[in-house]
Amino acid sequence: MKTTLIAISIIAVLGVALVSQIHFAHAQLSQTTSAKQYLNLRAEVWNEFFRMTTAAFTVGAIVSGTMIWLVWRFRESNPKNKSPTKWEHLEDPTAGSYEEEGH
Repeated sequence: MKTTLIAISIIAVLGVALVSQIHFAHAQLSQTTSAKQYLNLRAEVWNEFFRMTTAAFTVGAIVSGTMIWLVWRFRESNPKNKSPTKWEHLEDPTAGSYEEEGH
């Protein structure tokens, strides 16, 4: 699940970057560039900057929210984490035998 979310996020960011590069390459290949077109390209650069900033803040918010949820879910004071696991009953978890556990 986490790897799928990470992969989708990376693909989305790469997609936004590639679309802008294709747009700028097409704009550079135009035959003549007037002052009006130059101003439009300048506005497009700022527009792309703000788009990427929005994407970065969105990804950051998702990562921060996930980290907050993980810390809150697996904190020591959570009632679900009160009962020890079968390995926590032993003094040394590596010294346990499988016979005692019924395996």
